Amino acid sequence: MLVPGITGGGHAYLPRLYDDEQTRAFITHVVLPQCKTWVVESPETGEILGFAALEGAMLEHLYLSPDARRQGIGTQLLEQVRKASPTGLTLRVFTRSTDARAFDERHGFRQVDETDGSRNEENEPDMTYVWQERA
Repeated sequence: MLVPGITGGGHAYLPRLYDDEQTRAFITHVVLPQCKTWVVESPETGEILGFAALEGAMLEHLYLSPDARRQGIGTQLLEQVRKASPTGLTLRVFTRSTDARAFDERHGFRQVDETDGSRNEENEPDMTYVWQERA
C-alpha cells in the first residue's frame, strides 16, 4: 500500500527523502499513535483515496490520491477534522503547492506567515494557514 501524497507520486518538486518502507513506518509508528486520523477508502477496491491526521489543533496531514481529487473527498475529510477541532485549525503548506493553497483558502483558511523552508526537512518554502470558527 502506498500512502497518497507521501509515496508513489507526491509533489514532483520535492526531494524524495524516504523510501516507501520508511514512510509506512512513520505513518504506523508516529502519525497513527499521535494523531486522530480519518481515512477514505474506495468502496469498490478498498484502495486508500485519502486521509487526514489531526494533532491537537494542527492539521498535520491532508492527502488525496491524485485520482481522488476534485470529488469532494478532501472537503469531506476537512469537515471531520473541523468537528474534532471546532474552535480552530492550523496547517502548513508548501508555497509551491498552489492547488492545496487554493483548497485551503476556499475552505476559509488564511495565511499568517511564510518561511524560506528552514523549518521543514525538504528545505522548501512553506506557509502557515489558520482557520477559526466564526462566532
